[in-house]
Amino acid sequence: MKHLPIKNPSFEYIERGFRQWLDVQGFAPTTVYALPNHLREFLYYLETAHQISQVRQIEAKHFKEYYQGLSMRSNTRKAGALSNAYLNKHLDALSKFSQYLRKTTRLDLPFFSLRRNKQDSKTIEIVSLEEIKALFSATDIHVPGTIYDAIASRDKAQLVCLYSCGLRRNECYHLDLGDINFDRNILHVRKGKNYKERFVPFSEKSKKVLQTYIYDHRPFFKLSGNLNALFLSAQGKRMGYLSMSLRLKSLIDKTELIDLKEKNVTLHTLRHSIATHLLESGMDLEKISRFLGHSSLESTQIYTHILEKDKKTHYENF
Repeated sequence: MKHLPIKNPSFEYIERGFRQWLDVQGFAPTTVYALPNHLREFLYYLETAHQISQVRQIEAKHFKEYYQGLSMRSNTRKAGALSNAYLNKHLDALSKFSQYLRKTTRLDLPFFSLRRNKQDSKTIEIVSLEEIKALFSATDIHVPGTIYDAIASRDKAQLVCLYSCGLRRNECYHLDLGDINFDRNILHVRKGKNYKERFVPFSEKSKKVLQTYIYDHRPFFKLSGNLNALFLSAQGKRMGYLSMSLRLKSLIDKTELIDLKEKNVTLHTLRHSIATHLLESGMDLEKISRFLGHSSLESTQIYTHILEKDKKTHYENF
């Protein structure tokens, strides 16, 4: 996306603040990157088309005129107009921007009502129970007493957090040692989406995996300033999103399941998978919603269409 030249320093400041707010709220890195860029297009439009230099000058008509212009714009990458998905992302950016101003500056922008465009629903990628077992098996230790041993143990502990506990990537990233209560078998999610905290139970099997990693293998990683982070990199720092994704890709490559290798499996796929498996096993939708930390049942209901009426799958808590 082209970086449009905004001249107004206050708009530059607002864009940076919006980006930081999205990050603190726990949105995915792709969202933190994309939405401020879409907002920048809107700010550029205000500056060049209406000579607006202050947020307080924005009127409802500016939102509508801007969106109408987007709807008529041609797609530079391929023939035709901009996709509905792309237009909806701009709507998301404007909506989130309004929330940002209201919560951080108590400034209410003029009400604007723009209907989202219909688009084909995306297929949710799911990893089967057999494939989950294969991923856990791929963490089996082959070189005891080495850093490879520690990495394998860390991989298994991350599978427990991302799959067995259904954590979001950002929630897993922010986990600290103090967030795990082995006496009650509870994991405390402090950095949930939209500042929401929750407590997630884990099984005795998961408890053993986490204890083995923390007490036997985590000390293999050098400590570099962040002593409390649960998952450490080889440099002793808090393990980042990219490293976690690469480790999952490595586990997938270690399995001998061709179908799994052909899937587009991400860290969030594991969360989708546990939700589907719990639903298949007969767990109540409301309980799954609380387990995942959803703000409403609507977010959880996306998994119901995955179920096949005549298929019963036994869920094992790894």
